[in-house]
Amino acid sequence: MRLLFAFLLLIHGGIHLFGFLKAYNFYQFEQLTQPISRAQGVFWLLATLLFAGTLLMYLSGATFWFVLGFITILLSQLLIFSHWGDARFGTIANLLILIPALLSWQSWRFEHQYRADVQVGIERTQAIQQDLLTEQDLQHLPAPVQRYLWYVGAVGQPKVHTFRARFKAEMRGKGQDWMQMDCEQYNFFDTDERLFFLSAKVKGLPAQGYHRYQGHEASMDVRLLSVLPVAQAEGPEMFIAETVTLFNDMCFLAPATLIDKRIQWTTVDEHTVQAAFTNKGTTIQAKLFFNEAGQLIDFESHDRYDINAMQQYRFTTPLRNYKDFGKVRLASYGEATWHYPDGPFVYGKFTLEEVMYNPGFDDYRMEKSTGMISLRAPR
Repeated sequence: MRLLFAFLLLIHGGIHLFGFLKAYNFYQFEQLTQPISRAQGVFWLLATLLFAGTLLMYLSGATFWFVLGFITILLSQLLIFSHWGDARFGTIANLLILIPALLSWQSWRFEHQYRADVQVGIERTQAIQQDLLTEQDLQHLPAPVQRYLWYVGAVGQPKVHTFRARFKAEMRGKGQDWMQMDCEQYNFFDTDERLFFLSAKVKGLPAQGYHRYQGHEASMDVRLLSVLPVAQAEGPEMFIAETVTLFNDMCFLAPATLIDKRIQWTTVDEHTVQAAFTNKGTTIQAKLFFNEAGQLIDFESHDRYDINAMQQYRFTTPLRNYKDFGKVRLASYGEATWHYPDGPFVYGKFTLEEVMYNPGFDDYRMEKSTGMISLRAPR
């Protein structure tokens, strides 16, 4: 579909060149029966150039290609109206180009909600002092958690007040095929916000989703073509579920945050601990499992809701393939598993590609200026 749309832009833009060639008597086309002045010919040439620019922006993946596309379609249609008898069928091509442009605009609007929330968080956290995590900070933690923080290399690094992570992921519902997706999330621990955005393909069509855990609320909004609702949820059950997810993020992606005094620890044995984490008056329980090397290898909670069923089931996230991400060592692969009465069901697979701690506003602006800021569905 992508190549077909690019071909349409190329051919439709090329046809506009005919008007310029006729106006300057470079070539006469029998199909063009109406006279075209030289001044009009310049606008036909301009339309060709604008279509070429739109094509190049589209193929390069530029986020705002649709802006030039709207301008190009408007000029093209005005020229078509002025030579309706010869050019009226070009309206069909303009409509076929307008539809993807509108969908891209709507996709940008949907993602912009996420970006606006991220920007507020980035600006708010700039003034936080970046103290180093010391051995003294670990004294109240159970031995397995202390070993884990030493293993990942968190000690001696700045304390984490926010992070950005990017994943390749696969997800599915029961009886459904795996869905490939690109994911990005920002967590802000000064206010315990979790902002998670995904781009995917559903039966070949682009879809986007935004999970927002902010204040006393949590919501999920997944849309096909960024317009049609696919999955939406909010309410107290969603907040409890996402509180479990937030704590899972702390354990998996930001181990340095496990010094948080709101976590009540109980040692089960030398490789297992029980944790009770409280946020905004909601307390969730989780069990963490470690191996001999000090790696966190599994996370278990009975408090997370399966939102589709509005039922709490045992939830686990086994982790493996530890790798270095900058100055820390984290599990690069994890799975999300529901343990239903009829057996375990893996519904998510996540491969960590990048993590950045305490990103500054300069980092955010650099991403924005280089075009890295926009997420696109896997092709």
